[in-house]
Amino acid sequence: MTPRALMQRRRAPLRLVIFDCDGVLVDSEPVANRIIAEELTRYGWTMTTSEATRRFLGVSLADLRPIVAARLGGALAAEVAGTLPARIVAALAAEAAAIPGAVAALHAATRLGIAWRIASNSSHAEMAAKFRRLGLCELVRGRLHSFTDVAQGKPAPDLFLAAAAAEGVTAADCLVVEDSPPGVRGAVAAGMDCLGFAPEGDGAALSTAGAVPFHAMTELPGLLAAARRRAA
Repeated sequence: MTPRALMQRRRAPLRLVIFDCDGVLVDSEPVANRIIAEELTRYGWTMTTSEATRRFLGVSLADLRPIVAARLGGALAAEVAGTLPARIVAALAAEAAAIPGAVAALHAATRLGIAWRIASNSSHAEMAAKFRRLGLCELVRGRLHSFTDVAQGKPAPDLFLAAAAAEGVTAADCLVVEDSPPGVRGAVAAGMDCLGFAPEGDGAALSTAGAVPFHAMTELPGLLAAARRRAA
């Protein structure tokens, strides 16, 4: 299925777009994964940034801790958990950049009369650092949902269901934009259509998880407009 076909098959009007943050709106994953790799290497688990990206894409810091404990032991995992969040926040505050076309997509949704929210396996402190760096704090205010707000982060559906509840809409009214298989699985579990952002490669892993891949954020305004025309 193509992204446009997904928009055209919708039976319910599109009332809410739920964006992932890292890798969809903010190009923060290279920064965060570099810090993770450095910290794990420092504690004895030698790792490159590319390996950290492969292993931990879409994994929250809370879910990272038992993975580290299995490799390094509980005591070292606790130390990593204590130092890692502050290092990541500091790096993101200095280095985070927007995904090309992402901010324009947010504004396009607003122009089309479609509400939008952000659901992330990042903490509120991490998201604040990213959006402050990009000058977007006012734009995203009141729209942010962190894994710390719900019982379980992705791949559980909790974050997406919380975003829909906050907007007062049903799962059928929503579209999720994700870039990681855990995020896609969470959207599917929530009963929501999902576009999988795959700027590099064919998006096969996202498709397998249940998303319809697309490859440039500049495509999204046209896809949202197609969904609105379908509803009309």
